[in-house]
Amino acid sequence: MPISILISMFIFSFTMSLSPGPINITILSTSLIHGFKKTLPFISGATLGFTLLLIFLGFGFNQTISHYPIFFKILECIGALFIFYMGQKIIFSKPEIEILKNISIAGFTDGFLLQWLNPKAWIACLSGVSLFSSTISYFPLILFILIYFFTCYLCLILWGVCGHKLAKILTNPRQLKIMNSLMGGSLILLPIYMLIQLF
Repeated sequence: MPISILISMFIFSFTMSLSPGPINITILSTSLIHGFKKTLPFISGATLGFTLLLIFLGFGFNQTISHYPIFFKILECIGALFIFYMGQKIIFSKPEIEILKNISIAGFTDGFLLQWLNPKAWIACLSGVSLFSSTISYFPLILFILIYFFTCYLCLILWGVCGHKLAKILTNPRQLKIMNSLMGGSLILLPIYMLIQLF
């Protein structure tokens, strides 16, 4: 396989994984409040969820759903509600760096589900599959999935590290409350915009 194709696969997966979206904002916020280690399950769930979605769409389902455009409208509505839920969860979280064990944080299941309900993830998967699939062999698609898995995981970890570093700068509850409101508010605005575009 030409090196240019491998570079294209990496650039595509890197750009899509690093660009801001519901997953990245949730990781930033969770890591800011609860620390990087407690955010790692969410990051792992989001990476695995995305990879399984990519496999699911890459091996045939994309052709099936292309005949049913209503599927994407239903997905966007459900996804918008879940993203809205995650946004309000961030806004109303305690404005302090939490060190207690019995806390409610975004976990593995939240990360996994958010990818399957995230229209950005579906668009990234469908775009990638259409670009890097071959009618002759499954090898390019399998290679793309592997590259995307590692790139996605590294990019999401980077967002988690950024949130952890921000925690050292934002040291008082008022600063944290403002940051939570900004991140949660941006998550809430995203589904509102999605639904306006949809209807």
